Amino acid sequence: MVVRRERKEERVRCVGVVIRVCEVVLCLISFSVLAADRTQGWSGDSFDRYKEYRFCLSINVIGFVYAGFQALDQAYHLATGKHLVMHHLRHHFDFVIDQVLAYLLISASSAAATRVVDWELNWGKDAFTEKASASVSMSFLAFIAFAISSLISGYSICNREFA
Repeated sequence: MVVRRERKEERVRCVGVVIRVCEVVLCLISFSVLAADRTQGWSGDSFDRYKEYRFCLSINVIGFVYAGFQALDQAYHLATGKHLVMHHLRHHFDFVIDQVLAYLLISASSAAATRVVDWELNWGKDAFTEKASASVSMSFLAFIAFAISSLISGYSICNREFA
């Protein structure tokens, strides 16, 4: 029974690392595509002219940095059995930040998606809206990854052993 539990915990930790890496990649793609979203010509549109896109970009940057540190820490923990930063409230911190970032990502993605739809309804599709749509899609996928991380963090709070 103890061996099965240890294997299960190891699988949960491995899945956690994979999900964190997915978060890093999705946030990186989202903010990279959005930051590169500029058009030439008379309109000269850019993501930074719209607060919805700036909100989406900034939350994806924050998510990228946080998920990067978490992926590094979890991979280090898998390799050595130690965390880079150990604190008795670590699991609670992870859970809360995962929840907050998931909420912020869905909020920012929804705001940016609304801007894309408004633009397409008024002026039609163009390269600018296509890139913005791709960025928003990646941001929504990052939200799903953060929601899964939140579930894993909640699981680790409920199943950790107190020494």
